[in-house]
Amino acid sequence: MTTDLLATSSDTWRDRAGDPPVVPPELDPPGRVGLRERNRALWQRHDLRRQRAEDVYAASRNPVRGWPVSGNRAVLAFFGDLVRTRKRSFALLVLLNALAAGSALVIPRLLGSLVNRVDDAGAAAAGLDTLALAVVGVVILQSIFTFGAQWTSTHFGQDLLASAREHVVSTILRLPVGRVEGASTGDLVTRVTRDVGTMARSVQWGVPRLLISLMTVLLSIVAMMLNSLVLAVPALVVFALCTPAVRTYLRRAPKAYITEGATYSRINTTLTETVEGSRTVEALGLSQARVQAGSDDIAVSAQAERYGMTLRNVLFAALNGAFQVPQVVTLVAGAYGYSQGWVDLGQITAALLYVVALAEPLDAVIGEVDRLQVGAASTSRLLGIAEVPPDREPGDRLPDGVELVADDLRFSYREGHDVLHGVDLRLRTGERLAVVGPSGSGKSTLGRLLSGINRPRTGSARVGGVDLVDLPLEVLRTEVALVTQEHHVFIGTVRDNVVLAREDSPDDAVREALAAVGGLAWVERLPEGLDTMIGSGRFFLTPAQAQQVALARLIIADPHTLVLDEATSLIDPRTARTLEGSMNNLLEGRTVVAIAHRLHTAHDADRIAVVIDGRIVELGSHEELLDLDGEYADLWHAWTS
Repeated sequence: MTTDLLATSSDTWRDRAGDPPVVPPELDPPGRVGLRERNRALWQRHDLRRQRAEDVYAASRNPVRGWPVSGNRAVLAFFGDLVRTRKRSFALLVLLNALAAGSALVIPRLLGSLVNRVDDAGAAAAGLDTLALAVVGVVILQSIFTFGAQWTSTHFGQDLLASAREHVVSTILRLPVGRVEGASTGDLVTRVTRDVGTMARSVQWGVPRLLISLMTVLLSIVAMMLNSLVLAVPALVVFALCTPAVRTYLRRAPKAYITEGATYSRINTTLTETVEGSRTVEALGLSQARVQAGSDDIAVSAQAERYGMTLRNVLFAALNGAFQVPQVVTLVAGAYGYSQGWVDLGQITAALLYVVALAEPLDAVIGEVDRLQVGAASTSRLLGIAEVPPDREPGDRLPDGVELVADDLRFSYREGHDVLHGVDLRLRTGERLAVVGPSGSGKSTLGRLLSGINRPRTGSARVGGVDLVDLPLEVLRTEVALVTQEHHVFIGTVRDNVVLAREDSPDDAVREALAAVGGLAWVERLPEGLDTMIGSGRFFLTPAQAQQVALARLIIADPHTLVLDEATSLIDPRTARTLEGSMNNLLEGRTVVAIAHRLHTAHDADRIAVVIDGRIVELGSHEELLDLDGEYADLWHAWTS
C-alpha cells in the first residue's frame, strides 16, 4: 500500500522545540570546578568530538544522499599522477633545492673551521682571510641556487594547480544531472569553492615548500653526522621524541578536517535554502526558525573546529619542546666531549648552528604537513565527486531515423513513489506537441525523460529505435535538446555564448538565430554588438535577454527535436507570444515538445497532451479536446475567463 505523502507532509514543518540540542550538553565546559576537574572535562570533550568526527568520516565514505569522500590512497594517486607527468620539472626542483640546501650547510662547517683557526694561536692571518672569502662565496652561490629553486617551485606549483583545476572542472561537468539535482547544492558549492581554494593553496605552495623543507632536513641530518656523531646523536634522539605526537596528529587530522568541511557544507546549504526561499520564509513567518537553523549549523561547526584546534595545539606543544631541548643537549654533550678530547670547538660551533638551523625546516615540514592535511581533506572531498557512478553507459548504436517514441514510462525520485505511471507517447515527425496540466502533475519529468536527462524506472524513450540514455551525450544533444526556464550566461562575448554548441558557426547564423528569438535588435544596440562582453561582472542582461540568448544557442545546436520546458516563462506574455510566433517559422520541420502553463502555446500546437497525476489523460488537437469537454476544456475555460 502506497503511503499518502500529503497526510504526512506537515511533519516536515513540525515544532522542533522538543528536539535534542544539536550540540549535546556534554560538550559544554563545566562551571566553577577545580583545575584537575577542568582538565579531565577538557579531554572528555575532546574524546567526544573525536567520536563525532569519526562518525562523520564513516558516513562520508558511502552517503545515502549527497557526495562521497575519497580515501587517502586516491589523494596520493592523484598527486602522484600530477608529479609523474612533470618528471623533468620535479627533478630540476629537487636538484636546485638540494644545491641550495647543501650550500647553506657548508657555511657552519666553514665557520667551525674559522673558530678553530682563531683558537689556534699559530694560525696565519692569510688563512683567516681565505676562510672569510670562502664563506662570502658560498653565501653568494647559495643565493643563486635559492633564487633558481624558488623560481622553479613557483612554476611547478602553478602548473600543478592548473592541471588540478582542470581535473576538477572536467569531473564536475561529467556528473549525472539527476544526481546533481538530488544532492545538496550547498555541499557541491562548498566543494567547488572553498575546497578548490584550499586544494589550490596546497598544490601551489604546500607541495613545493614541503619538498624544500624535507630536502633541507635530510641534508642537515647528514651534515650533523658528518660533523660529529657524538654531537649529532643526542640531538636527533631528542628530535625523535616528538614522533608519537606527530603520528597521532597525522592519523586523526584527516577526519577532523573532513568533518570541518562537512560542517561548512551544512552552513552553506542552510544559507542557500534560506536566501533562495526568502519569500516563503517571510510569508510563513519562519525567519526565527531559519536564523536558529543557521546558528545550530555554526555551533556544530565550532565543535568541529575545536577538535582540529586541539589536535594542532597538542602537536605544536610537543614540537616546541622538541625544538628547544636539542640546543641544550648539544651544548652539554659538546662540553663533555671537549673535556674528553672527542670534539673540538669548531665541531661544537658547527653542531650548534646545525641544530638551530634544523629547527626551522623541521617546523616548516610540520607546518606544511598540517597545511597539506587540510588540502588533502579538501582534495578527498573533490575527488569524491569523481566516484559518483555514471547514470548511463553509452552504446555503439546510432539512431535510424528521427521519430521519438515513449513506451510505458514510469519514473520516481524516491523509491516507491512514482511520479509517472505508464506514459505512452509517439511523436509525429515535425509536429508541435503541447504538454499541459496543473503544477506537480509530472509535465517537467516527462520532458526530462523525452530529452534523455533521466533513465525511466521502467519502459523506454527511443529515438530512431535507440534508447536516448544509451546514446553518447555528444550524439544525444544533436538529436534531442532540452531548454528550461533556467539559463546561464557565460563570461564571454554574445557570439561566444550563442555558438557554444557549434563554435564554427558564422556571424550570419548567429544573427539569424538571435533574430528568430527576437533578440537581434537589442544585441545590435550594444556597445560592440556581437563582440560585447557579457556574463558575471560584464554587461548585465535582463532575465528575458538571457533567455533569448539561451534559445538562440539552442537554434545553433540544430537538434531535430526540441523540448521546451517553460522556455519563455521569464519573458512577459506579449513578448513571449511574439517570440513563439517567430520561432515557429524557424522550427519548421522539427519536432517540438512545449511544456507550459500558458495555454496559448497549446492553442497553436498540432496536438495537446494533458497530464494529470503522472498520466496522459487526454491527447488531441485544441478543437478536439474542447469538444471532449474534459480536463483540457476546464483548463482552457479557467485560462480565458
